[in-house]
Amino acid sequence: MINASQVELRVGARTLLHPTSFQIAAGDRIGLVGRNGAGKTTLTKTLAGDTQPTAGTISSRGSVGYLPQDSRHGELAELAMSRVLSARGLDAITAKMRQAEADMASTDEAVHERGMERYPKLEARFVAAGGYAAESEAQRIAANLGLDESVLSKPMSALSGGQRRRVDLARILFSGAETLLLDEPTNHLDHDSILWLRDYLKTYSGGLVVISHDVDLLRVVVNKVYHLDANRGEIDQYNLGWDLYLKQREQDERRRRKERQNAEKKAAVLTAQGEKMRAKASKAVAAQQMLRRAEQLRSSVEGERAQDKVAKLRFPKPAPCGRTPMTAEHLSKSYGSMEVFAGVDLAIDRGSRVVILGLNGAGKTTLLRILAGVQEPDTGKVVPGHGLKIGYYAQEHETLDPDVTVVENLRHAAPDLTDTEVRSVLGSFLFSGDDADKPTHVLSGGEKTRLALATLVVSAANVLLLDEPTNNLDPASRAEILGALKSYEGSVVMVTHDVGAVDALDPERVLLLPDGDEDLWNEDYRDLVALA
Repeated sequence: MINASQVELRVGARTLLHPTSFQIAAGDRIGLVGRNGAGKTTLTKTLAGDTQPTAGTISSRGSVGYLPQDSRHGELAELAMSRVLSARGLDAITAKMRQAEADMASTDEAVHERGMERYPKLEARFVAAGGYAAESEAQRIAANLGLDESVLSKPMSALSGGQRRRVDLARILFSGAETLLLDEPTNHLDHDSILWLRDYLKTYSGGLVVISHDVDLLRVVVNKVYHLDANRGEIDQYNLGWDLYLKQREQDERRRRKERQNAEKKAAVLTAQGEKMRAKASKAVAAQQMLRRAEQLRSSVEGERAQDKVAKLRFPKPAPCGRTPMTAEHLSKSYGSMEVFAGVDLAIDRGSRVVILGLNGAGKTTLLRILAGVQEPDTGKVVPGHGLKIGYYAQEHETLDPDVTVVENLRHAAPDLTDTEVRSVLGSFLFSGDDADKPTHVLSGGEKTRLALATLVVSAANVLLLDEPTNNLDPASRAEILGALKSYEGSVVMVTHDVGAVDALDPERVLLLPDGDEDLWNEDYRDLVALA
């Protein structure tokens, strides 16, 4: 259980959360919602003990499993399976058992004897810690998240960003923690894995806080909703499931609107009467009382909730370029002995729209990184055409420098803009005042997404390479980027699990990985988007 007592959160001069108290008990499956930048990620980090509250106290009883929005990849040389097993301390024991097995196979008699002596002791410790049953459980969880034995046997360094994210999620679920804090757990999951995760979480008996823009997951899983209001810095707590929460919020808004209207009518009558009476000295006191009563009526009712602000996004008018601004020839990439893809050819014509499809681990992100010039292919080359100007959106936000501020990141992307112009652009992406001077590493995933998109807006790129651009966005912000995609005049190459993003892009072609086959887009491919 987690107990938060009068917890306050501030970032610079901005208050994310005024002093608030709440509990997360066994059986509580809480959906933490609110617009991007409201402070949801900051709150979960604080509950997990990664940061400290500005004021108040947080205490926990029992173990806490925290899945941050930005994965912590740990030791990249570590095997993926060892990473999962480390949640229960089994990784060290299994590593020693593998070494003992190797020693037992040695032709050196002394080494052989040492292995024979050590193995039974290690195996006893392994069994006492849950042993083979726990290992089987870890494999089962990993398999349901799309991680088969071939992936689990590889070092973390050989995995894609999506695979690493799923390893971290498998580790948290395997940990047996009594309270789970999950920040966007469906990111990088395919359709089948999302369905399994919903079923797993809806029967979870411990405490759970989940941040997600997957409405179906919230509808199936949560039995309480905490709405973090960015305008008021307060948490509205609803002991309701998702659909009832939405209905209650709508009823609350109607009630507040009606109460406000009634109060305004009564206050208007009192004000009018008070103004008439104020001219007569004999009635001045009564007039003042009426005017005070009118003000009391106006202040006694809660105003309508302020609408959440949404970043206004329009991609840039592309810089002039030739007929084919980018061509990729015979690209291949391997990690160690594992071939990711080979023989990929792709011509990006002016204004063309291409979707890259493939199962997790097929190399979609790797291919975009190569096209962007961030990573080198093993064979082949990317040939820039006349006037090529690339805008690259990376799903892990690698294009942002975490060690500098928000405003400095945008200055790097657009050195010709004045400070006033830079801050104007940031303001349209909801980074105003002190928010523009925050260090980038403290931003939530949604805020990093907005900043990365802001760098594209000032780029005048004629080829956009977009890797999961709608991840971490609230519905209103997602709608903005989909609208921007529809109106953009340049070329787009996109990787996404979001069917709505593909519909907005209206692609002409599809590239299928790892085989590198290219085809004209048709509706049959649409059904593969969420599954890929």
